[in-house]
Amino acid sequence: MSRQLRDVVFVDGVRTPFGRSKGQYAETRADDLVIKCMRELLRRNPSLPPERIDEVAIAATTQIGDQGLTLGRTAGILAGLPKTVPGFAIDRMCAGALTAVTTTAGGIAFGSYDVVIAGGVEHMGRHPMGEGVDPNPRIISEKLVDPEALAMGNTAENLHDRYPAITKERADAFAVQSQQRAAAAYEAGIIQPDLVPIATRSAEDGWGLATTDEPMRPQTTMETLGALKTPFRSHGRVTAGNAAGINDGATAALLCAEPVAAELGLEPKMRLVSFAYAGIEAEFMGAGPIPSTEKALAQAGLTIDDIDAFEINEAFAVQVLSLLDHYGIADDDARVNPFGGAIAFGHPLASSGVRLMNQLAAQFKQDPAKRYGITTMCVGLGQGATVVWENVNWNGEKKENAK
Repeated sequence: MSRQLRDVVFVDGVRTPFGRSKGQYAETRADDLVIKCMRELLRRNPSLPPERIDEVAIAATTQIGDQGLTLGRTAGILAGLPKTVPGFAIDRMCAGALTAVTTTAGGIAFGSYDVVIAGGVEHMGRHPMGEGVDPNPRIISEKLVDPEALAMGNTAENLHDRYPAITKERADAFAVQSQQRAAAAYEAGIIQPDLVPIATRSAEDGWGLATTDEPMRPQTTMETLGALKTPFRSHGRVTAGNAAGINDGATAALLCAEPVAAELGLEPKMRLVSFAYAGIEAEFMGAGPIPSTEKALAQAGLTIDDIDAFEINEAFAVQVLSLLDHYGIADDDARVNPFGGAIAFGHPLASSGVRLMNQLAAQFKQDPAKRYGITTMCVGLGQGATVVWENVNWNGEKKENAK
């Protein structure tokens, strides 16, 4: 029996404002963050009967405490979904939410699901990366992975070594640009529509409401970045200013088969074209998006010249710049992270993939002449993840993408 694969569409995505570690969400549960995102998706899409949701996939890197216990199922129950809606948890470190999206999208294309919720949460203030893990000693004793690969900052310094043209000055300039673009996007009201206000509590200060991204530093300059320490290497290049921080936050996306979107009166924003993952040497983790993007483009029958919009996760500035240099794209190309990125907003590990999708959808909405875009990110222990999307509202124009 042969099956006809179905097109998968991204209908909607939301996220909490991101917080600094031990900041606005210090006394807020991790699961409550993603529960609020799921409820908001239902509120924003009232034509979707909750019983039509076929799966909930929620990612977390550190699946322990209030980030454990099969999050997709428990969060679904707590969000008020019918108990007939199943769910599961997933982990691919930084690409957790992105993997939740592609995994369930494969099920939609195959016909196993019609509608899914996929997302991620990371409360790094409560659960630091690596909490409770017990790495097999063979990883180090048999030199399967360079010990430096276990510290992400070290891998970023290694990437500077591999690509000497990516200087600290370039990384700092990119970081300043990210902060400036994020501030401008806030000023233009581009970011706020995807944010879910979160009630916060503090034993000392009482109740509050988180409505904006806490990590942003719009006053960042080259001078302030130049004064920062390089904690991973003496006289190094990676600082707290040209890397994403340690953050808390959650995201959730609504995906479905394209014919089902029409049936339910849902308005999709993007169509999934292809996705790919790739492995590389763990000590050069940040270069992962290079092979994953090459694979995803090849699967789609596209070249980098066909891509009109990029949302690249800014775990480290050097990681973004390595991908841009590989394809000969300028550091300040207007197609790349035009609304800022993780250096400004923050990077709560497993949740970040959907933030990238939200901002790519905003690029498509702002310019209907943009047809294809990618969301891509590096992943701990040497991986890359890339998804190619198509603007469902493309106006038929062909853009000239100058490098």
